Amino acid sequence: MRETHARKMVVISGNAHPALAKAICNYLDIPLANAYVRRFPDGELDVKVQDDVRGSDAFVVQPTCEPVNENLVALLMMIDCLKRASAERVTAVLPYYGYARKDRKDEGRVPITAKLVANLITTAGADRVLALDLHASQIQGFFDIPVDHLSGLAVLARPFQEMKIPNLVVVSPDLGSVKLAIPFAQRLGAALAVVEKRRLRPDVTEPGFVIGDVQGKNVLMIDDIIATGGSVCAAAKLLKEKGAASIQVAATHPVLCGPAVQRLGEAPIDRIVVTDTIPLQEAALGLPISVVSVANLLGEAIRRIHFDESVSQLFT
Repeated sequence: MRETHARKMVVISGNAHPALAKAICNYLDIPLANAYVRRFPDGELDVKVQDDVRGSDAFVVQPTCEPVNENLVALLMMIDCLKRASAERVTAVLPYYGYARKDRKDEGRVPITAKLVANLITTAGADRVLALDLHASQIQGFFDIPVDHLSGLAVLARPFQEMKIPNLVVVSPDLGSVKLAIPFAQRLGAALAVVEKRRLRPDVTEPGFVIGDVQGKNVLMIDDIIATGGSVCAAAKLLKEKGAASIQVAATHPVLCGPAVQRLGEAPIDRIVVTDTIPLQEAALGLPISVVSVANLLGEAIRRIHFDESVSQLFT
């Protein structure tokens, strides 16, 4: 970076995804700050930033992925550490926001954990948040500090734009993902279809019917998260029954928990494209899966925040 600024920019990685933090630093052409997260014999975490951060503009890169609670606590500790070390501003960079799916009371006597996590991050001392593809956009309003919410659609769309797939139909695997599918289809100049599903239990869904024409079409399903893989795999089977010629899947966050890898391997899915917001587990490497990086997107957002430039152009 040729620009100069009164505050020094510092990028610090937690233990969740140091490879992504290093890639962000490569884009910014700065070194990754020297810090560590260790574990005491009793299981408690120990955090230390070993570089001088007084007066700095600090960015903590820490997706709160599995192990979710440990990575969340490490994030809170690093924010607290930086504030006590007199960093002028601390931004929590959350490529993946854990607990995002608990964003409302959908039944009695349950917590709104996404709001609780927002309170914890703010109380720890974060001055602002940089997030990517939050499961629910309203989570931005859970914070009383500025939130820059980026979209990974441009990054996910790029490999498919290069492929120039004929007879392409972008499919939303449920009604909730239509908000992603519409702009994704517009980017690719594709038709749109939707799979209607019923949720039988929190982790079990059942596809109902397809809204739109997929007969003989090349289908591209888009979602923000692949967790257990239940929704996307059930939708893939239904789409194949409806005559889809090929099925590809794009998703921002490859959580891939529980039986996800097995389900994806058995489903009629030809290709999966995900981003590196979360480290891809080794078990998934046997799948027809490829990873595109969001490091440059996050790096550019960090650069603009640091130099007090508009981030709005990166929202789309």
